[in-house]
Amino acid sequence: MKQERSKRLFEEALELFPGGVSSPVRAFRSVHGTPLFIASGKGSHITDEDGNTFLDFCCSWGPLIHGHADDRVIKAVSDALQKGTSFGTPTKFENALAKLILSNHPYVEQIRFVSSGTEAVMSAIRLARGYTGKNKIIKFEGCYHGHSDGLLVKAGSGLVTFGETSSKGIPKAIADETIVIGLDAEDALHTALDMYGADTACVIIEPVPANNGLLLQRPAFLQSLRAACTKHKVLLLFDEVISGFRIGFTGATGYYDVQPDIITLGKIIGGGLPVGAFAANKEIMQCISPAGAVYQAGTLSGNPLSMSAGIAQLEACLTSGFYTELENKTDRFLQPIKQHIQKEDLPLRIQHIGSIFWFAFEAKEAIRRADQIDPSSMRYFKEMHSALLERGIYLGPSGYEVGFVSSAHSDAELADAAHTIMEVLSLICSEAH
Repeated sequence: MKQERSKRLFEEALELFPGGVSSPVRAFRSVHGTPLFIASGKGSHITDEDGNTFLDFCCSWGPLIHGHADDRVIKAVSDALQKGTSFGTPTKFENALAKLILSNHPYVEQIRFVSSGTEAVMSAIRLARGYTGKNKIIKFEGCYHGHSDGLLVKAGSGLVTFGETSSKGIPKAIADETIVIGLDAEDALHTALDMYGADTACVIIEPVPANNGLLLQRPAFLQSLRAACTKHKVLLLFDEVISGFRIGFTGATGYYDVQPDIITLGKIIGGGLPVGAFAANKEIMQCISPAGAVYQAGTLSGNPLSMSAGIAQLEACLTSGFYTELENKTDRFLQPIKQHIQKEDLPLRIQHIGSIFWFAFEAKEAIRRADQIDPSSMRYFKEMHSALLERGIYLGPSGYEVGFVSSAHSDAELADAAHTIMEVLSLICSEAH
């Protein structure tokens, strides 16, 4: 695999950006080699600056549910672009995307567009505090909600603990407003709410945790979470930036049929352009400025290019049978790999839901919590990632990240990829043992 141009570009980037990248995981520090500088993408493939082409299972970390440069999305953005890139005013595209989402998502009544998932969650937390008049939040270890101060925390040493900062630059006073407990831990949840519920504005969770492995939760746990929040008059906030419109049009909310009070969205609703959103019922959303006293604003919120891309993408998602076929396609891709793992007794399992999948090395049982992941097992993914790159398959460069199948992936491509993945898994597992 040629990498001369990517290497030169990365050397240049190291002088321009901290770590040479604009987002940490892109630096390839969890895997072998130099970051790929991508020149173009079409359908299920990406091509780097050296001319290497890869079957892409990263899909820009999830937004590209129809693959790269989807013709419908490109046309919508191109048409909007001819009329201007940004106005700082309302446009009809905001109305159209909002109506498309709200008319097909019965769990929410009003929405506010922002420019990123981090911004959506940050704003939703402020909304929860403003609506309830309470200060603290409860989050779960292993769920990532962006890099705002109050959420960039990890668990301490106890069952129910105040958050410890996971980044320098976060005042302890802010971290102390966040309580962190383990996923799938109902006793800890009830203890936390008994102790702090009177001053807790919301409990936030990824209903499909997909930023620290794919930690699929028991439906009973999510239902218990809903009931506990209702009992203690605490809002339930579902972070669906990844799962929203990915495992169904109504995301994990509809998949599990659990009604949260606030939902955050992103990724897919922008068609690959920067976007985020938060949504709730009218009573809660009317607390947002200018209707209410909770302030939130953004110069590029509701950008006409992002809105146009989102309209085209979501309209295609509403095609009859779209999500069923995408899930079936993902199953057809993964089943032979799972059978191979079982037949060869390889030390890993595949966890998947809808069109999201994750390779969990050194795991035979379902992994639901972050502390069940053995950090040393990431050595297998490191070897797997390198071997697959050499064979023309691209996964996100971290063993904690998930993979995605898009509608642009053909069955033939997926069958070939499955065969390659099986060969690589046998190779790296036999060498390791």
